[in-house]
Amino acid sequence: MTEEQLEQTETPLPKAEASEDVEEQNELPEQGQGGEPTVETVVEAVLFASDESLTDNRLAKIVETSGKQVRQYIKNLNEKYQANNNAFRIEKIAGGYQMLTLGTYNYWLKKLLRARSDSKLSPAALETLAIIAYKQPVIRADIEVIRGVAAGEVIRTLCYKGLVKIVGRAEILGRPMLYGTTKKFLEVFGLNTLKDLPKIEELKKPPA
Repeated sequence: MTEEQLEQTETPLPKAEASEDVEEQNELPEQGQGGEPTVETVVEAVLFASDESLTDNRLAKIVETSGKQVRQYIKNLNEKYQANNNAFRIEKIAGGYQMLTLGTYNYWLKKLLRARSDSKLSPAALETLAIIAYKQPVIRADIEVIRGVAAGEVIRTLCYKGLVKIVGRAEILGRPMLYGTTKKFLEVFGLNTLKDLPKIEELKKPPA
């Protein structure tokens, strides 16, 4: 979040049985029972995890309900947040909904963002940044294949620092986000263009 705005294959059952079972598994109670998720809390979880605004129709498809119900759940959640004096609300942004921190807390969140920007990059962050710089535009899955570990948190950190940004979506199943470097990346590393990056051959260690 920026200062201005305070991503198995199974054996199929016979058709009639599969339809019946799926309905039973996907059916969530309107009210929580013994701490189990409800449709409302699923809407909350999806919005909490999303890094972009989601339309009511898209939310409806994800949680398998109607757009009208989604809007009612969002209204209910905001009433709960206000009653509990929470520091966030679900707001209408760019035609969709997103969970945002209240403007009252901007002063402290800006301090947090500055602290993040001032902190040095970890080895994992430098490694991830190098992969993005040389492979861009690149999806997270490809970064994780190269590094051999999950890269979601590291990529978010690089985005917070303004070194990496989303540059589009890949034309493959699921349309995952594509990442690339920013103008700030060039400034920080003293590069005029990406063509000034050292050649990969130059980075290889000389033979012992």
